[in-house]
Amino acid sequence: MSLYDFYYYFMLPVLSVSVLLVFVRFVRGPGTVDRVVALDLLITTGIAIIAVYSIITNQSTFLDIAMILALIAFLGTVAFSYYLQRKEKNG
Repeated sequence: MSLYDFYYYFMLPVLSVSVLLVFVRFVRGPGTVDRVVALDLLITTGIAIIAVYSIITNQSTFLDIAMILALIAFLGTVAFSYYLQRKEKNG
C-alpha cells in the first residue's frame, strides 16, 4: 500500500465522517459560540480534505484555494469574537 492509497482509502473517509459529526454539532449546538467553533472546525476539516485531494491529484493549485479558505475562516472567527466583545461591553 502506497502513501497515496493510504490517503485515498483511509484519510478521506475519516475526514468525511468528521465533517458529518461536526455538522451535527453545528446544527445542535446549544449556543452561538458552540456553533461558531463548529463552523470553524468544519472549514478546517474542509481545508484538510482539499489538502489531501491536492496531494492525491498532484495539483498545487488546490493548496492555494485551501490557504484562501483558511484566511477567510480566520477573519470570520476574529470578526465574530470582536462582535461578541462589543456586545458584552454594551450589554
